[in-house]
Amino acid sequence: MNETAVVPDLRAFMAVALRKQGVVGAIAPSSPALARALTAVVPTSGTPVVVELGPGTGSISEAIRARTAPGSRHLAVEIEPALVAHLRRTKPWMETIQGDAADLGELLASAGVDRVDAVVSTLPWSLFPGEQQERIVGEIGRVLAPGGAFTTVTYLHAVPLAGARAFRRRLRSAFDEVLTTGPVWRNLPPGMTYVCRRPAVHV
Repeated sequence: MNETAVVPDLRAFMAVALRKQGVVGAIAPSSPALARALTAVVPTSGTPVVVELGPGTGSISEAIRARTAPGSRHLAVEIEPALVAHLRRTKPWMETIQGDAADLGELLASAGVDRVDAVVSTLPWSLFPGEQQERIVGEIGRVLAPGGAFTTVTYLHAVPLAGARAFRRRLRSAFDEVLTTGPVWRNLPPGMTYVCRRPAVHV
């Protein structure tokens, strides 16, 4: 990330994190090392359609941009209005959509998109009830193109917790392949990624 963008991004992140702890689950923006791990599924050839869920201040957005060629589409779905405004101001090359990831199919249809090649998420899954997790994961599976991949983050300290175990079971019931990669120590807190392919059911 450009160093000149770090301070405004951190200010935007902290302004929302301090006011709305139920919206922002991380304690700091994702590190470049975690961003690289999460975006490894983004195709570097062709002109893919990439969707980012919960972009926050855009630390992952920069890593996606670095991997994609001109002509690709990068759509970011963010629910918090202050972060939407920040992203539209600081990252005009990205299509920022204000909305709930639970309505992903509808949001993408409004943007003229029905299939995507990669979904990258830093949503705070632990803050969502099981029903909402299931709905979002289902929406992701429905929009993924054949051969597409979905990747998301979990934090090392949370891996043994009951909520994290339940989320892993939810992913494994929704996708034929769920791979765990990491840990990424150069992040606060250290993170791991789930890479999911081949949705088990399309409805």
